[in-house]
Amino acid sequence: MSLLLSAPILAAIVYTAIAGAYLLVIPLLVLFYFKARWYKTGSLERVFLCFLAFFFFPGLLLLSPFFNFRPEARQI
Repeated sequence: MSLLLSAPILAAIVYTAIAGAYLLVIPLLVLFYFKARWYKTGSLERVFLCFLAFFFFPGLLLLSPFFNFRPEARQI
C-alpha cells in the first residue's frame, strides 16, 4: 500500500471532507434554500426548514454573519 494513502491519512481526509460538508457546504445550500422559499412555504415544508436549521445549526451560525437576506425596501 502506498504511503500517501495510508489509513491514518485517508481517515483524516475523510473526516475533513465530512466536517467541511457539515459546516460549510450544506449550510450554504440551506441558507439559499431559506432565501428562496421562506415566504412561500406550506406547513410541512416549514417544519422541514426548521429541522434543517436545527440539524445544521453550527454551520448556519458560522455562515450567517456573512449574508444579509433582509427583504428589499418598499417603494412608497
